[in-house]
Amino acid sequence: MRVIRVIADLRVADVEAARSFYTDYLGLGTEEFNLGWVARYTAPDSGANLQLVTRDATAPEDPAISVQVDDVEGAYEDAQKLGYEIVHPLTTEPWGVRRFFVRAPDGNVINIAHHRG
Repeated sequence: MRVIRVIADLRVADVEAARSFYTDYLGLGTEEFNLGWVARYTAPDSGANLQLVTRDATAPEDPAISVQVDDVEGAYEDAQKLGYEIVHPLTTEPWGVRRFFVRAPDGNVINIAHHRG
């Protein structure tokens, strides 16, 4: 598995209410997507990004970060072999992302995802 990028998942009460602070003030001007409960914003010059999340729509817990990988099936198999707790099973979500959630030994929940292109 190769990590492609890591994105902070920032918990907010309301994505739309929080949006202007992150876009207007911080300059994360490009909205890559917005599903109502999660939206990703990216800085046009640096490519730095952030996801605002109210509550994950399909998983039992909210992740602290999202890690995009090139081989999500391999990452899932490795997590199982290593005995890590799978919080959300490997799933192809309705919006096209294939992902699972794993709990790190420190307790943080990590969203491991592959975006099909």
